[in-house]
Amino acid sequence: MAKVEVYATEWCPYCKRARKLLEEKGAKYQLIDVMMEPKRKKEMMDRANGRHTVPQIFINDEHIGGCDELMALEAADKLDAKLSA
Repeated sequence: MAKVEVYATEWCPYCKRARKLLEEKGAKYQLIDVMMEPKRKKEMMDRANGRHTVPQIFINDEHIGGCDELMALEAADKLDAKLSA
């Protein structure tokens, strides 16, 4: 199974939507709450090429993007392959 990391906050609806899709896919992921760990926000921005909004999702260290990009992968039937790599 792929290594999945999600930088998020608990209250963000897009974060919840992305996490729900990952859970429906049976993907285990590391949740990094940037509100609880504010120092991790800079790490997220560095890894996400300056993006500062949540969620920011990484699969096997590849920056996927946010919720919209994750949903687009699913719609294009490409998410399962990334998650199984």
